[in-house]
Amino acid sequence: MDAGRKGSRPAPAAARRLPAALLLGAFALAGCAHLPIPGLPRGPGPEVRAEAPADYDVLVALEHERSGEPAPALAAYQRAAAKDPGSAFLQRKVAEGFFRASRFEEALEHATRAFEIDPGDGPTRLFLGQLHRARRDPTGAERVLLEESGEPFDESAALLLYQIYLEAGRPDAALGVAQALAESEPFSLRSQVALAMAFDQLGRPEEAEAALRRALEIEPENLRVYGLLAQNLQKRGLREREIEVYRGVLRDHPHHQRTLQSLADAQLSQNDLAGAIATLEQIERHHPEDLRSVVRLGFLKYEARLWAEAASRFERFLEDYPDEYEVVFFLGGARRRAGDEEGALEVLARIPEDHKNYADARTEIAALLERRGDYAGALVELERANAASPAQALELYAATLRAKAGDFDGAIAHLENLLVERPSDDELLYNLGLIYGEAKRPDDAIRYMRLALEQNPDNASALNYVGYSFAEKGIRLDEAEGMIRRALELRPGDGYITDSLGWVYYMRARPLVESGRAPEARELLERALREVERADELTGGDPVVSEHLGDIHLLRGEKQRALERFEEAVGLDPRVSEQPELFEKLERLRQELLDR
Repeated sequence: MDAGRKGSRPAPAAARRLPAALLLGAFALAGCAHLPIPGLPRGPGPEVRAEAPADYDVLVALEHERSGEPAPALAAYQRAAAKDPGSAFLQRKVAEGFFRASRFEEALEHATRAFEIDPGDGPTRLFLGQLHRARRDPTGAERVLLEESGEPFDESAALLLYQIYLEAGRPDAALGVAQALAESEPFSLRSQVALAMAFDQLGRPEEAEAALRRALEIEPENLRVYGLLAQNLQKRGLREREIEVYRGVLRDHPHHQRTLQSLADAQLSQNDLAGAIATLEQIERHHPEDLRSVVRLGFLKYEARLWAEAASRFERFLEDYPDEYEVVFFLGGARRRAGDEEGALEVLARIPEDHKNYADARTEIAALLERRGDYAGALVELERANAASPAQALELYAATLRAKAGDFDGAIAHLENLLVERPSDDELLYNLGLIYGEAKRPDDAIRYMRLALEQNPDNASALNYVGYSFAEKGIRLDEAEGMIRRALELRPGDGYITDSLGWVYYMRARPLVESGRAPEARELLERALREVERADELTGGDPVVSEHLGDIHLLRGEKQRALERFEEAVGLDPRVSEQPELFEKLERLRQELLDR
């Protein structure tokens, strides 16, 4: 590539006349337009002067450009070009004006004319090449950017042609240009980056990486190249090496915002939640204006169940973006889980009806009102949620609320109406069984559970309900165990079903202990304890599970441990309908231990 050939062809006389106009333009832009200019009329006069030379219109155009008025500037250049049609400079200026006005075909016409007048003018050739690039015409670009030898006329032309080839999906041609650049400029950053991008498009990522590392040897502090290297490794799934790149940048630029953001992304891709939280906390400290990172940190804190910390981030973000209702929704959830029910109700009520989270927000409000015993208010919120986003789950929840309010007939009627439309729906049948159970109609409850299992033998909830019901009564324990084991096959990590299996073992052991055959019961109680302790871990704490653990310890003669578990159950907001004897057992055991 011969850089010395740039502009080597002599320009026509008309093209060489314009430096004077450029000099005059410089005077005008510097505030010296009042100086006398030979050959031009003096005084303000009209802007359009047919008798004035082209230089006058160039001055007018320059003044309009200085004032940010592209349309009259273009008109002035057109007048100048009409007076001096042989000027390549004026043809290019008209072309540039049309280009800024998005009139590309007219721009192309005048740029082509400028090239015909002065085919050796580098700026004209580059501008015409850019026009062909905008028109996605690589062949046209080659005609003006390449010499007869087939080489670009200078480095700028080579880089432009390189971009055109990449955009046209011709990476082989782009690579050829980049390799020529690298040969002529072996220590040039841009040539190595060009090689890397061409290799990348060709699907040769290892060679792209090598070129980027050579670029870093040339400019070790270039953050853009580090970014490209990290992208290269990311696309190849080499996330650990990508993280090493970010760590390297941060050693020299410890608070570089974009690098920290990318590091957090990479850490999350590796499921490094703690690392991502630490990185985002660093962004929060050093770039407090980066609220997107702040809210992202809030979501990670939410995922880590750090509810108060999550809420504080969401609140800070919403000070500037109050209409980001998805964040509002999660703020409500975080406040609820942090124990701030009033605050949760306040923010959840802000979510508008047309937002995607509206139904979920109203369901959350219903759950909060249910906790307060306001079943009527909860039902109103569920109706709003169901109107916005109809779902069977909401219908079933509504029936549950009616039952909790003591309206068993209303709950049953509600579900039976739904069953008319969907008589084979095992979930409806199962929930009807639950309501009948709540209404103290156990035979009807079991009947509907059996109907649910006829429709779907793999309804794990129905299997568990029937099995646990038998276990509670101490009847048909073999059948109960079989049903519960099948439910566990279907949902192996379910803590409540695991508790049911432990309870079967307990109910097998109890009559043995009560009849004086405690040694025979020992293995059953060991199995019961093992299963219910696992259920305690799986549920994360449940009053019924804690009471069951107390019963098992009591049957084993471990009264102090039984007392601890009964007290634990009381502290977990026990369900009175399921645990009618809990408080009596607790007081009796306390008294017994005091009397010893």
